[in-house]
Amino acid sequence: MSATKRNSVSETQAEVDGDLSTCKQPKKTHIAALVLARGGSKGIPLKNIKLLAGVPLIGWVLRAAKDSDMFDSIWVSTDHSEIEKVALSWGAQVHRRSPQVSRDSSSSLETIQEFISQHPEVDILCHFQATSPCLHPFHVKEALEMITKQGYDSVFAVVRRHQFRWKEVKKESDEQTEPFNLDVANRPRRQDWPGELVENGSFYFTTKDVLDKGLMQGGKLSYYEMLPEYSVDIDVDIDWPVAEQRVLRFGYFGRVRPEVVRLMFCTVSGCLTDGRITLSRSGEEMVTLNVRDIRGLRMLQEDDVEVILLTSCEDQMTQALCDKLVTWTGCQVMQVGLNPLEDLKPIIEQKNLEWKDVAFMGHDILDTSCMNLAGLSAVPGDAPIAAINASKYKCCSSGGAGAVREFAEHLLLQKKMAKSHREQDRIDRLNF
Repeated sequence: MSATKRNSVSETQAEVDGDLSTCKQPKKTHIAALVLARGGSKGIPLKNIKLLAGVPLIGWVLRAAKDSDMFDSIWVSTDHSEIEKVALSWGAQVHRRSPQVSRDSSSSLETIQEFISQHPEVDILCHFQATSPCLHPFHVKEALEMITKQGYDSVFAVVRRHQFRWKEVKKESDEQTEPFNLDVANRPRRQDWPGELVENGSFYFTTKDVLDKGLMQGGKLSYYEMLPEYSVDIDVDIDWPVAEQRVLRFGYFGRVRPEVVRLMFCTVSGCLTDGRITLSRSGEEMVTLNVRDIRGLRMLQEDDVEVILLTSCEDQMTQALCDKLVTWTGCQVMQVGLNPLEDLKPIIEQKNLEWKDVAFMGHDILDTSCMNLAGLSAVPGDAPIAAINASKYKCCSSGGAGAVREFAEHLLLQKKMAKSHREQDRIDRLNF
């Protein structure tokens, strides 16, 4: 081939490549998750961030949405600074809603429309209710694919109920009640009646085109049925303990399963005590222990978690005080040096454990190496920043003022969660 012809071919190919590069690429569909979390809940103050099974209520939904890997952005719409802090800590972006859509009379649709007007990039909006903590990533994925793959415009969550409904009549009226969905002459058995589908409030997914028409449900419409065990809605305080038990059994705990701790190390100074040693008039050394903390240690031992209390060569704890600690707490007391990790490694090896089986509660920079390795770790609320950053759990209480009890309850809750993971595979869904 001549050089002239080769050049002609190259120029032609360049023109084609140039034309392709200037063609508009199809716009990627932006899918956004949105949780509405107003601060002025009348039933339960700041309900959306109240702890449910150790997790802020809103955290359960945010975790399921995030782990579904279906969203380009995840948002929380709120008017409250504390809710904003929690939302950010769970990896969500925050939309500060205006006062106009933060009133008691404001509807969800009004709030969503305000959000959409400020975020025109959104093509599909997935509205999640913060009060539905048993949502799982597979629910999100399957329902959203009904829009992205099957062509629906709106999809919402429902649950099947077997409840006979009757017409309401006023007491002073002569009118008689009558059934809406029952033939009293042929009352069916539960197993012979398919029941009815009702909204469970978990989520409402819809396209922007439908929202622009002032609707949450419209266009080509369908529902996504959730099993009853996942349909939990919290409206009043009395629902809380019931919901907590349901979440422990059917909730989604994340991709990383909760650790089952078999051994806990806890530093005495700064955790079990406030770090002070006082002298009596006679010169006797004394420390102050909180009864709640001692009970917390006993709770762990009763649940087959071994506890070893750690003192340091810098604590100036006398042998007499250590002996009293053994008596009061029922725990072994062990002294460690300035590098606790080197002293504790042989203990873990002797017990045929790994660090994932261990919990560590410390309070200072010297404890950070152990906290980084432990399956679960905690610090009191008044610990230094370096220790807080190394821990997995920061207690609300200070050292010597209930922090040990708080962490003990957290450990026991983690054990319950781990147990619920094992039980989920054995759920008899047919007879639920």
